[in-house]
Amino acid sequence: MGNIVAIVGRPNVGKSTLFNRMIQRRQAIVDSVSGVTRDRHYGQCEWNGKEFSVIDTGGYIVGSEDVFEAEIRKQVQLAIDECDAIMFIVDVESGVTAMDSDVASILRNVNKPILLVVNKVDNAMRDADAVEFYALGLGDYFTISSINGSGTGDLLDELVLKLPIVEEVVEDDLPRFAVVGRPNAGKSSFINALIGEERNIVTDIAGTTRDSIDTKYNRFGFDFNLVDTAGIRKKSKVKEDLEFYSVMRAVRSIEYCDVAILIIDATRGFEGQDQNIFWLAEKNRKGIIILVNKWDLVEKETNSTKEFEAKIRKETAPFTDVPIVFISSTSKQRIFKAIETAVAVYENRKRRISTSKLNETMLEVVKFNPPPALKGKFVKIKYCTQLPTPTPQFVFFANLPQYVKDPYKRYVENKMRELYDFNGVPITIYFRQK
Repeated sequence: MGNIVAIVGRPNVGKSTLFNRMIQRRQAIVDSVSGVTRDRHYGQCEWNGKEFSVIDTGGYIVGSEDVFEAEIRKQVQLAIDECDAIMFIVDVESGVTAMDSDVASILRNVNKPILLVVNKVDNAMRDADAVEFYALGLGDYFTISSINGSGTGDLLDELVLKLPIVEEVVEDDLPRFAVVGRPNAGKSSFINALIGEERNIVTDIAGTTRDSIDTKYNRFGFDFNLVDTAGIRKKSKVKEDLEFYSVMRAVRSIEYCDVAILIIDATRGFEGQDQNIFWLAEKNRKGIIILVNKWDLVEKETNSTKEFEAKIRKETAPFTDVPIVFISSTSKQRIFKAIETAVAVYENRKRRISTSKLNETMLEVVKFNPPPALKGKFVKIKYCTQLPTPTPQFVFFANLPQYVKDPYKRYVENKMRELYDFNGVPITIYFRQK
């Protein structure tokens, strides 16, 4: 379970470069044209043993320059409502601008950790220039150069100290399902079809965050918790169609669930935002099931479910072992199947395989097709075992683990999926020195 940190600021101050550095992946497209970031903007960051999600708000701004100001104000407001800490990025080259002052005046009254970050400080002269940012009234600032990374270590040290401690949820043994997906994919109608308008609420458990509530349900003979994060926020505060908002919601719900039920709209296909949510769940090692909603509205040819399914699997490769169920929330078609599948994925995620059984099957597999030799050296795999982690992780002990490359890891994973049912569950395989 983690905190969420938002990176806010005007266009072009280097938010995406800092974001990429934090998640150590060139995930967002960075270009020196103002407002070019239009890609993935959230990822996991780990620093000093603390994990948290990072959101780069820049990419959710749409429209021309004149719309920017209102949009940025909206983003900042959302970040304040939704995040546990905020990094406000300014740029030493342009100094304090009117928009910076504007954002600062909103942030001054917020009682959450705010870190003022002065970017593009790559020499002593610029270090001296940064003094003018005291004028923003946000106290001390951090000087960094997000391009070469100087100063980012101190910044992150301070950030993780300031993040609130996330209390662990009181665990019951019921599966926790989060219904996620882009706006208008039919999440609410699915939830209503699933639990009926009367909402068979057994009990309410307050979640750990101010806006995540687990509600216990019993439907079709299954007991489960629904992680409901959507119903709490005051609707007036935000326009529902904001992409950024739906992403924030998904991040929150996914972090608190066991299985993410990703609903996509059959009439629109498996789009970019759906893929983002899918990979977010995969990265968080959650169970995943994809529901194709509004299937009743699609013109069918003879093979269309197969074709549609193949398209989705192409987009989710290499993680294709995910259940896909075609449903219609309005006619309640296959709603039972959807929940039954989600429960099965939950069980798969808890699956433990005894070491003796694992060695018996998997050592045969690797003996039959060993890793390719490298520089004339042969990799010998001696022993494997499942780690005592909440999600399925396996370690294979070998004499030369550094020679085992990704394609072979995928081969082992696929064989393991053939032998044991891990449908819908990301599994991790490590190769270690004996």
